[in-house]
Amino acid sequence: MRFMVMVKATPNSEAGAMPSQELITQMMAFNQQLVDAGIMLAGDGLQPSAKGVRVRFANGKRTVIDGPFPETKELVAGYWIWQCRSRDEAVEWVKRCPDPMPGEESEIEIRPLFETEDFGDAVTPEVRAQEERMREQVARRSKAT
Repeated sequence: MRFMVMVKATPNSEAGAMPSQELITQMMAFNQQLVDAGIMLAGDGLQPSAKGVRVRFANGKRTVIDGPFPETKELVAGYWIWQCRSRDEAVEWVKRCPDPMPGEESEIEIRPLFETEDFGDAVTPEVRAQEERMREQVARRSKAT
């Protein structure tokens, strides 16, 4: 099972506060454990929402909304994509994570990703083949960079 593991933003992360050298070192060690265990597929930190935009879709229109966005507790400051045997295994890995926002209350959310099989008969053989081609293309590009 694949999971998106999201580090929630805090007022400090939204203000652009950078992590300490100690926290970066701790996170790199944790990430290395994830890689060594075959868990981590991807992961990155996100810049504050002030540098982002949202595109709202409503009634056939698209509206671009510039950040910052008000509800800090609903924002994501970073993420991982993990491959785990179960949700419980993902929870156990998060419990090992260094505190991502020392000195502030923080939260990490774990959400399973949909797999092609989850969509049942809506995924035709043609759609499945197209998805496989796209995944291979993405993998080739990531190896090239």
